[in-house]
Amino acid sequence: MTTIRKNRLALGLAATVLSIGGLSAVAYAQRDPAYETARSAGQVGEKMDGYLGIVGAETPSLKQIVNDINIKRRAVYAEKAQAANATLEEYALTAGCLAISRTVPGEKYQAPDGSWQTRTSAPPLRDSRCPA
Repeated sequence: MTTIRKNRLALGLAATVLSIGGLSAVAYAQRDPAYETARSAGQVGEKMDGYLGIVGAETPSLKQIVNDINIKRRAVYAEKAQAANATLEEYALTAGCLAISRTVPGEKYQAPDGSWQTRTSAPPLRDSRCPA
């Protein structure tokens, strides 16, 4: 992906995030408590590809939570990618970069080498394909 296209995609994604920013507090308040528990317990984390992943042992309830969230994310990514004239994969990667950058200390995220890391007060490890 060219630098210009990466920057355009990042700007489009940032605009999308800003446009729904007013809803973010409501969205957080309405999250599934099971998801919140799994996230804070380090059982799920943000992946480089823009989707949620299971960290460690998979259980049927974790799989259901992750699948539900990922189906919703994919639908949003597909719509926004088309509007941004980008591929689904490009848009999802950029969304993954942003989601990982928004993790807070104690939360899990996938590093560029595929390993699961626990966020510290330091910035997360970034994939070289992430927009600046």
